[in-house]
This record gives sequence, C-alpha cells and structure tokens, in this order.
Amino acid sequence: MILDEFYTLQNGVNIPKLGLGTWLIDDSIAANAVRSAVEAGYRHIDTAQAYENERGVGEGVRTASVARDQLFVTTKVAAEIKNYDEAVRSIDRSLEVSGLDYFDLMIIHCPQPWAEFRSDNHYYEGNRAVWRALEDAYKAGKLRAIGVSNFLQDDIENILSSCEIKPMINQIECHIKCTPYDVIDYCRGHDILVEAYSPIAHGNILDSPDIKALADKYAVTVPQLCIRYTLQLGTVSLPKSTKTEHIISNSQVDFTISDEDMDMLMSL
Repeated sequence: MILDEFYTLQNGVNIPKLGLGTWLIDDSIAANAVRSAVEAGYRHIDTAQAYENERGVGEGVRTASVARDQLFVTTKVAAEIKNYDEAVRSIDRSLEVSGLDYFDLMIIHCPQPWAEFRSDNHYYEGNRAVWRALEDAYKAGKLRAIGVSNFLQDDIENILSSCEIKPMINQIECHIKCTPYDVIDYCRGHDILVEAYSPIAHGNILDSPDIKALADKYAVTVPQLCIRYTLQLGTVSLPKSTKTEHIISNSQVDFTISDEDMDMLMSL
C-alpha cells in the first residue's frame, strides 16, 4: 500500500510518500483531522506557521493512536520572515505552540513574502539568513530534515551558494495541468526531493470531463487519479481533507497510470 511506502532523503531520513495537507483546516478541527488520518494509516502530516493550526496539528499528533516517532510532521517558516533572529524565534515558537519536541521537517514557506510572490525581489540575503537558522536548529536536534517551498532554480542556487547543509526538500504546487518540469528536473539533479502540494488542483479539476473520463477508465475517482499522477512523477503527494471518507479515499491509489496516459496528462 502507498501508505507503507517512503522516500529516503539525502541525510537518510525516511519520508512517507503520501501525507495529509492541512492548509485551510481550522485549528479547532485540525486535531480530529490528524487523528482520522492516522487511524486511516497516514504517517505524514503537513502544516505551517501561516496555516495557524500548528496547535491543533500538534494536539492531533500527541493524541494519535501511534507513537510520535512513527509520524513525520512538517511545518514551515512563514514567508514574511527574512532574518536570522526572527527565524530562530519562529522555530522555537512553532515547537512550543504544537507541543512537540521536534519537527521531522521544517521548510522556508516561500522565497518572497506572499504579498510579493514571484516578484523580481528574490530576498536572497534574507533567505540565506533563514536557512542558517534552519541549519542551526537541525544541528541542535530540533529538526530531522530541512528544506524549502515554492523555490525556483535561482532561489535554490542562492541557498546552495553558501549553505553548510543542502536543502533536502522543495515543496511546490504540482498537479495535472500545472507540472513545473524544469524545477522538478533541477531538484532531482541535486538530490532534492519534490513534494506536490494541491495535487487535486484546489478542486478546480473535479469538473473536467476529460479527466473524469480517464478516471472512469481506471475505475477511480478524479482525486485518486490526480494523487496517483503526482506519485508517479516521483513526488510526495499532500492532499488535504477534513472528511474521514475523503482521507481514506485519497489513500486508495494503489493502481498504475499507463505510460501513454501519463504522457497525455503531462502534456496538458
């Protein structure tokens, strides 16, 4: 089963191939969503400072039916933080708010503050400073792995130019009709694992008749087809849901999309 499969990061840490995304899950119900996912067999939970649900996610992890060391928990340094001292404080605050002793992965949420997303200002110096904070937390045992999110090649090269520890992850938007092959190929060439957030395209793809027809061919749902697509690209897939039936359904992706159909989906 996909829930039993994992990738191995460059530092030897194993990361489950399928995880529960928690973007837009309110803090008040995050714990229940996490516990439901764990009961369904998930061992990978993804949150962020910006989601404002680290407390609930931490509660769900601490009260789950399996031990903490069997779970892989990710959070992210807020995109607006671009200096060392504030990054250090935010890492410690995330640990305190969540009630966890460590995170399995912490990443820089975005190279720019969200208000300037994909602007010409890459915040190179600020991102190097935040990266140093992540490196120090990693060496202190607060984090088992460190990485980035929404980083393009130039942004990654900026980190590689001065880092002591290479990024292990780049979490990017990736789904049918939005597959950034250049970033994926670059990361693969530098031993950086790609994680795919919003694999179901924010739900917009659910009404596509062509995608529905292909899902019917495999006797699966559109979300299942979308999740399987990202997995066959070699990425970690992070679908989000609060409904137990959807959480379970999203993990039932033990089928294979043919090479021909993958090529078609990749061309969209």
